Amino acid sequence: MSERKKVYLLRIKRMNQRFLVRVRRRVPVGLRLVLGILLMTGGIMGFLPVLGFWMIPLGIGVAALDVKPLMVRLRAWWAARRK
Repeated sequence: MSERKKVYLLRIKRMNQRFLVRVRRRVPVGLRLVLGILLMTGGIMGFLPVLGFWMIPLGIGVAALDVKPLMVRLRAWWAARRK
């Protein structure tokens, strides 16, 4: 891989990380999952002029911010229910 591609990929990775940090700080917990699903849905329609396939990995990242805490809460709820 050329040096130019490595620099470009590193730049994209940093932009993605900054976006995820902003989303984690500013968007409420339940809304992040919805936002991630909307981004993935828009990414599927990437052939349209405004939307792009870049939205799919970004949507997965945003949705993943809520999946782990949601699973922890579900496990705790299930354990309390079984007792």
